[in-house]
Amino acid sequence: MDMDNEREKIDFDILFVGGGPASLAGAIRVMRGAAEKGLELEVAVIEKGAEIGSHALSGAILNPRALRELMPDYQEKGCPIETTVRGDGFYFLTANKSLKMPMTPRHMHNAGFHVVSLSKLTRWLAEIAEEMGVNIFPGFSGKEVLYGPDGKTVAGVRTGDQGIGKDGEKKPNFEPGIDLMARATIFGEGARGSLTADAAKKLGLFDGKLPQVFETGIKEVIQLPEDNGFVGRPVNDLHTLGYPLDLSTPGGGFIYEMADNRVSVGFLVGLAYRNAKLDLYDEFIKFKAHPFVADIIRGGTVVEQGARTVSTGGYYTMPELAVNGAMFVGGCAGMQNTPGLKGIHLAMKSGMLAADAALAAVEADRFDKETLSAYPESLSDSWAVDELYEGRNFAQALGRKSPVKWVHLGAQYITRGRGILDPMPMEPDARTLEPAKAGEPEQPDKAIYDGTLYVDKLTGVYLSKTQHREDQPSHLIVHDTHLCVTKCWGTYASPCTRFCPGQVYEMETDETTGERKLKLNPSNCLHCKTCDIKDPYDNITWTCPEGGDGPNYTVV
Repeated sequence: MDMDNEREKIDFDILFVGGGPASLAGAIRVMRGAAEKGLELEVAVIEKGAEIGSHALSGAILNPRALRELMPDYQEKGCPIETTVRGDGFYFLTANKSLKMPMTPRHMHNAGFHVVSLSKLTRWLAEIAEEMGVNIFPGFSGKEVLYGPDGKTVAGVRTGDQGIGKDGEKKPNFEPGIDLMARATIFGEGARGSLTADAAKKLGLFDGKLPQVFETGIKEVIQLPEDNGFVGRPVNDLHTLGYPLDLSTPGGGFIYEMADNRVSVGFLVGLAYRNAKLDLYDEFIKFKAHPFVADIIRGGTVVEQGARTVSTGGYYTMPELAVNGAMFVGGCAGMQNTPGLKGIHLAMKSGMLAADAALAAVEADRFDKETLSAYPESLSDSWAVDELYEGRNFAQALGRKSPVKWVHLGAQYITRGRGILDPMPMEPDARTLEPAKAGEPEQPDKAIYDGTLYVDKLTGVYLSKTQHREDQPSHLIVHDTHLCVTKCWGTYASPCTRFCPGQVYEMETDETTGERKLKLNPSNCLHCKTCDIKDPYDNITWTCPEGGDGPNYTVV
């Protein structure tokens, strides 16, 4: 076969796109069901990261409800649990002090749940899936959705070409992508999935829905000294509101105890924020430097750092979950308990229910929308939708200015989600920025950067073990670079240079002419996709780079 002119095709019964908890739970469920029914199925999972888990990042508190349904003996099977939550703490931070709140919201009662590393958890799930006969292909990025002759039935996914040069030329080691054909394709790409976005344009998945909105989280695992005062406390799950954000900007921090004298420290900012000069990474550093947090992490060393967006819009922003030939699960479908800052269990449950629908479709030999709609129907009858429905207006309220925000949140808490407006309208995150104000915002004291406990952006990229082949086309498409310097700079002071946690975007000024030019550093990209979401002119499109490129998380 001439691989340059004809792509290889591989046929599967069921194809899962994305190696996260939704896809892996679904793959395990479908293989178990097939074995019980005496069916022999070809099932595959593709993952754009070099290894399963290398792009997996989350808080992460795991409500084990879905995992227990999938695998009642998960602890006996060696599930990589860091620790179990003993107690919750909820604090409001001012510039220099912390105030313990008199109550922790019911959505954040985590006692008995598990602190996990999502990268470790997904690797463990993948091992179990492989033992059951699932074909797992890391390093394969999905670049294009394939459709049947009618143009409306999903038929599979085309993976990305390997060995393309910066100018688009084929290098000597060029290998074309492969067409992975499937009777049922299940998309579990995570937040802002690029294939899901493409399918949405063609199939109208989000027609009539509220816009999906997101938070960006920056997270570190920190090794503490043995004599630290945090590990072993009765309360080992902490959440904060307040400083360094003002009361109108959505977001907050968390600190979770992990195994081996480590803690997980993270900070999230809702991308509905308005201040064009807000720097997400600076806010994370200021959070770490607050006396309350600094006292806990004192003497520590950052082991790993990463960043990721989370789809937080919830119930009213979920796409159509089943179409001809395909279903959508997990983060790309908006499965997140936003008030509780948890989503792994919802992703897993959605993957499991989609697997049940796929298995029934195999038995019926029908993969049309009507048959696959057994998935959204069963989801609607499950505890998962009960959680999603209670948080249906939460992100919308968070995006309001103070004090209106707190009135809406209070009403929603009392009415279990309905609140004052139901559904509560909202704008896409790209439309909320206000023109930049004069002057520079407060920045962290540069003296704090010691390269060990407080690291700058580029050191954070290094600690994420991010790698991209330098001589490939940029996977970050800036559609109009002229707009960046003529319009965006003057109105918003180039917010991409601040909302990107990896220093991908820089605005340079020519010393001779004084002309400005946007400089891209795509090799720094953490695949968080904040730029694709927040750019006020929709001028940036994130696409998958060559398969295997990007972060290489192991413990976050």
